Amino acid sequence: MKDEITRRSFIKAGAVTVAATALCPSILGSTNAFGLTPEQGNKMFCYQCEQTANGTGCTTMGICGKTSGVAALQDLLIYSLKGLAVYAVAGRQKGIEDKEVNRFIPSAMFATLTNVDFDPERLNGLVRKTVTLRERLKQKLASAGGSIPVNDGSASYQPASTTSELIAQGKKVGLKSDPSIDPDLLSLQHTLIFGLKGLSAYAHHARDLGQEDSTVYHFVQDGLVATINKNLGINDLLGMVLKCGEVNLRAMELLDAGNTGRYGHPVPTRVPLGARKGKAILVSGHDLIDLEQILIQSEGRGINIYTHGEMLPTHGYPKLKEKYPHFYGHYGTAWQNQKQEFKDFPGAILMTTNCIQKPQPAYQQNIFTTGLVGWPGVPHVHNDDFSQVIARALELPGFTRDITGKVVNVGFARNTVMSVADKVIAGVKNGSIKHIFLVAGCDGVKSSRSYYPEFVRKVPNDCLVLTLACGKFKFFDQDLGDIGGIPRLLDIGQCNDAYSAVQIAVALAKAFDCGVNDLPLSLVLSWYEQKAVAILLTLFALNIKDIRIGPSLPAFITPNVLNVLVKNYNIMPIKTPEEDLKAILA
Repeated sequence: MKDEITRRSFIKAGAVTVAATALCPSILGSTNAFGLTPEQGNKMFCYQCEQTANGTGCTTMGICGKTSGVAALQDLLIYSLKGLAVYAVAGRQKGIEDKEVNRFIPSAMFATLTNVDFDPERLNGLVRKTVTLRERLKQKLASAGGSIPVNDGSASYQPASTTSELIAQGKKVGLKSDPSIDPDLLSLQHTLIFGLKGLSAYAHHARDLGQEDSTVYHFVQDGLVATINKNLGINDLLGMVLKCGEVNLRAMELLDAGNTGRYGHPVPTRVPLGARKGKAILVSGHDLIDLEQILIQSEGRGINIYTHGEMLPTHGYPKLKEKYPHFYGHYGTAWQNQKQEFKDFPGAILMTTNCIQKPQPAYQQNIFTTGLVGWPGVPHVHNDDFSQVIARALELPGFTRDITGKVVNVGFARNTVMSVADKVIAGVKNGSIKHIFLVAGCDGVKSSRSYYPEFVRKVPNDCLVLTLACGKFKFFDQDLGDIGGIPRLLDIGQCNDAYSAVQIAVALAKAFDCGVNDLPLSLVLSWYEQKAVAILLTLFALNIKDIRIGPSLPAFITPNVLNVLVKNYNIMPIKTPEEDLKAILA
């Protein structure tokens, strides 16, 4: 290959025009995936998250807890979505635009993210709806005189009648179902798919807040088609991967506009980690609308609302924190600790987006899901009616006394940080601020993730630490003091708020009249799932270099593809806090 992957070809492939070859339906391959032998593709294989088994792939049960059956249904859903995308792209070429299809594809993609939907029956329904929408588009295309795309298998797939039969179908269309594909090509196809999953999650969140852009929807469709286009080579797919990062920035911009437009720009806020006597509901996940609805529907009921996990930063939004006095504080830490933390919570629990783990018997009767989240046997809230969650909270004892705990600070999104930009700039120029670190990303259970709190503890006192996403829960309650009145630890928000971090970097670069890569700013990232993949692709699309990432590199990146990223962006794995700090501050 492998000499053909050069910086010149990489950048050239990143041009928007590369998408044209991905969209032409006449050049799709004709392999029928259901023609594969059982030996080629009937076993579970998943390696989309950081903690994949043995660093290579889960083959019997997912590290996340999904069974091989659920994995097969998720693979089948992605497979069927590719077929729907084929018709959506062909339809656009004939002026046919289906808004329901545009919105459905990202939402269905989101359901396949790590720790989102574990419910076989709900996945069954998504597969069937995908095919129904595909057939509707097919009829429209035929009526318009359009040419029917060449059938690659997904475009003519018909679902079996039962869930167990669907699982059997799904096991034949998994990630490694076609052993004939070049490993580097497959690596890029999977990188694109996982990036599209993260992009789809942000697009889904933004859509719920009334923010949409057809270019985002179109690229999700284009990207899915690109993964089955047999005529695309290495450089074509490299270009699509970079384009995914570019479009993801737009999706995050839409999400930011939706959150801040509805709830105001976050402001510095002190959030208690203790508890207040009374009935209680715990809201986990990311979705601000679900949290708002819980606050509205529980108002005046004697229930205190607590956040968990990535919901912590919502306390900084003025139109939430100021309007609802029963919006009290934060309980617990990151997603991987929920089995213990939920067991000890004396109220009802609502999971709003990704991050659910297998509910334990101790709280099985207290947990609910909504939106795209699902677990077999767990009650699911539809149509924003949280009455059953509230009823359960009233049945449970709640906190029987006030509990004093630490207090943490949130609300340092881009408007807050840039309001003190003059102090930051002056501090850098006079030497009181030597460096700025963005220590951000996902949390997880690997012991090697202890790197991140240790890194933060060892950051010199003349440096600032920005953070976002759930990786901060390993150090979010540390008191690092301040520099000239500016807190040294600044919580930008959720992983959904990565747009704020990008805007802070861009604004600082403009203020210093330099490029982002020339700033005294270093990115030290942790990753776990596909939103993090999409954000990393966005950083590449912005040409941001020298990123340190851990605790391990993605299993779906081959050595040759990694070599391209190293050459072009100097991406590097984390070492030890001492080694990395020494190298950065040299």
